[in-house]
Amino acid sequence: MNQLPEYIGDVPNISGHEAELEKVVARGRTRTLFADRGGIDFGAIRSATAIALHQHQPLIPAGGGDLRTAALISNLQHMMHNQHIGDNYNAPAFVWCYKRMGEFIPQLVGEGKSPRCMLEYSGTLLHGLRKMGENHVIDALKTITCNPDYNWAAEWLGMPWGHAVAPSTPVQDYRLHVRAFQHHFAAIFGWEALERVRGFSPSEMALPNHPDVAYEFVKTLVDCGFQWVLIQEHSVQQVSNARHPERPHIPHRLVCTNSKGETASIIAIIKTQGSDTKLVAQMQPWYEAQGLNRVELAGKSIPPLVTQIADGENGGVMMNEFPGKFMEVASLSSHSANPMMNASEYLEHLFAMGIKESDFPEIQPIFHDRIWARIQPGDGPEKLAKAIEKLKQEDGRFHMEGGSWTNDLSWVKGYDNLLGPMEEASSIFNEKVLRPGVSTDHPSYRNALFHLMASQTSCYRYWGQGEWTDYGREICRRASEIVQRDFA
Repeated sequence: MNQLPEYIGDVPNISGHEAELEKVVARGRTRTLFADRGGIDFGAIRSATAIALHQHQPLIPAGGGDLRTAALISNLQHMMHNQHIGDNYNAPAFVWCYKRMGEFIPQLVGEGKSPRCMLEYSGTLLHGLRKMGENHVIDALKTITCNPDYNWAAEWLGMPWGHAVAPSTPVQDYRLHVRAFQHHFAAIFGWEALERVRGFSPSEMALPNHPDVAYEFVKTLVDCGFQWVLIQEHSVQQVSNARHPERPHIPHRLVCTNSKGETASIIAIIKTQGSDTKLVAQMQPWYEAQGLNRVELAGKSIPPLVTQIADGENGGVMMNEFPGKFMEVASLSSHSANPMMNASEYLEHLFAMGIKESDFPEIQPIFHDRIWARIQPGDGPEKLAKAIEKLKQEDGRFHMEGGSWTNDLSWVKGYDNLLGPMEEASSIFNEKVLRPGVSTDHPSYRNALFHLMASQTSCYRYWGQGEWTDYGREICRRASEIVQRDFA
């Protein structure tokens, strides 16, 4: 297959090669890609640690004085040009944070160590780095992604291209984000690198818990070829007894059934609760893993996996403490009874032992037990809506806004002035672009999709009312205007 161009005009390559993508991803799933090269004696170790770094910068209409005409630029670029405002002086440090794994891993491997790290970068960040001319960052990432001397140590995770939160993003749009990320990643790093992207990291760890949305979320990941998904511990419950996962350090199977009675499932790797950035910055998961021993699963003895994810650049601890601690733990853990591993590598070892996906305990999103106690799968969306409404009236804590990294954050409440324009942009795109079946490699399709996905970034809601909601509304306006103009 030919290498994809990274840009088509001014827009990143985010659509138009769906058939090739499916073939590449399917081919990757048939091969052992990590276990043979990681050098770990899986039968001898006691436990393992997996860490993931989440990296994201949104696109904002700030390339000029007038909000309605300002160029859409990376928030990082805006920070870089306005370092006198607030904490924008961190911009150069952020750039290094985005690059540094590309330096750490080759250094450690050169010293005979066995480092590991999972990486999750949003499409808006990768695009922003390119447009800022920070090509050295992407070149460093290419080294650990494409060079076989290092790529066994760095595992990339898929994510929604524009950092959209799954519980409140229309399901058809979320699928476009997932596919767009695969396109963009393959265009930067090549088809062979895409074969190795098997895990998925939902933005803000937000898992939909509305049964119909949760089903579509899992079905999207399975249809796009993902093998597993990273899940926050308190956003799920065991199917058997509705408790939080009692064995969070072994893989689970996330099972979602919708109101029509359809079921979709995917392997879930559980990220345990805690203050993520401090835990990862100080490599706490490794210290936790040292206190664990092998456990029994399906009649076999397996090492538990302690998994954590954190923003790779956010906060002083990640900027300043993480580098030294990562290097120290990578050295201490290498060739030990408690090594660092990546999740796909860990799963490959489990399957090589004869363990099957069906051996993993089943989990479902929170509150599903209470819904299915009232109605039956197959009763349809109308009965589901009535059951949800009744449960909300009976219990103020019951909600269908999804579980995320924090229990007290709503992606919906207080954001009606933004959700309206978001829903309008999505609806217009659906009506004028998706339903008529406009070709995904048409330049106008790609441009409209780019703006739609940029408008659905979580930051416009997470940061509260004010400037950020203004940014979000403006990008929604542009997305709607582009569709109305180009697909009249």
